Amino acid sequence: MHFTSLTDFLRNGSAALAKGPIALIFAEDEVELAATIRHHRVAGFASTVVFMPDAWDLPADIVDLCWRVRYDMTREGAMEEAVNAVIDAAPGRWLYYCYNAEFLFHPFCESRTVGEMLTFHTEERRDAMLTYVVDLYAGDLGRHPDAVSLEDAHLDRSGYYALARPDPENKNYPRERQLNFFGGLRWRFEEHVPAALRKIDRISLFRAKPGLRLLPGHLFNDQEYNTYACPWHHNLTAAVCSFRTAKALRRNPGSRFDIDTFKWYNSEPFEWHSRQLLDLGLMEPGQWF
Repeated sequence: MHFTSLTDFLRNGSAALAKGPIALIFAEDEVELAATIRHHRVAGFASTVVFMPDAWDLPADIVDLCWRVRYDMTREGAMEEAVNAVIDAAPGRWLYYCYNAEFLFHPFCESRTVGEMLTFHTEERRDAMLTYVVDLYAGDLGRHPDAVSLEDAHLDRSGYYALARPDPENKNYPRERQLNFFGGLRWRFEEHVPAALRKIDRISLFRAKPGLRLLPGHLFNDQEYNTYACPWHHNLTAAVCSFRTAKALRRNPGSRFDIDTFKWYNSEPFEWHSRQLLDLGLMEPGQWF
C-alpha cells in the first residue's frame, strides 16, 4: 500500500503497525533499495515500511512486500521525526530502523527469525538491543565506483575498539553499561568524517513505549535503552552491515579523490553469514544458543 505522507500513514496505516517486529527502512537513494527490502522480509519482520520519494520505483515483485510512505529524507532530523512518530503510534511493538544498502544480521539468523530472537530478548527483560554498524565496501572501486557491490563486498576483520561514554549530567563520569564503539571506514578515514559521526554503535532494535524518543546520534532519552547489556549478564547483540559510509566517502569530493581503495591488510570478503560476524566478535549470542 502506498501512503502520500507520514501523516497519511499514521492515520490510515494501522494494519502495518498491528503486529511486530516492524522494520522501518529510510531510503536516502535508490542504491540496493530492493535488496534491502528483500533481506529484511526474509529476516522475519511482520511488516516492512519504506520511507522514500514517489519518483523512485520498486520492482514489481516487492511492491506487495512493503508499505510505502512518501517521505523526504533530505531534511535534517527527518529520520528521527519519523521513528518517533511511529513510536507514538505503536506502543509495545518491537521496531527496527535502517537506511537502504544496510542489512541486519543477528546470531543464527540463517535458521532463526528476528521475531524468535526478540522473544528471547524480551524474556531477559530487555527492551532494546545494541547493534554494531559494520562497514561494507566493494573490493574493486574501478569496477564499482560507488563502492557498493553485493558480490564483491568486504569488511574489516579488526580495528574495532570502545571508549567510555561520559555522562555530562554527572561530572562526565562514565555511564553505566554504555560505551562508544569505533572502527571500520569511519576510523580508518576519520579525517573525512565529522567527529559526531564516527561512532558505529546504534540501538537499531527497540520496543516502543510512551514518551520514548530517538535523539540525534542514534541514542534514546531513556538511558537504559542505550546500554549494551543488563546488570546481571551479557545480552544478545546484532550487526547492521552497511554500505552507507563507503557510499558517502565516494560521493564526497573531499574524500573521493583521496581514496583509491578501501581494502587494507585487515580486509576480508564478506560471506553474508552470521557465523563470520560471530567469529569476528562483531555480534554476541549472549545466553541464546
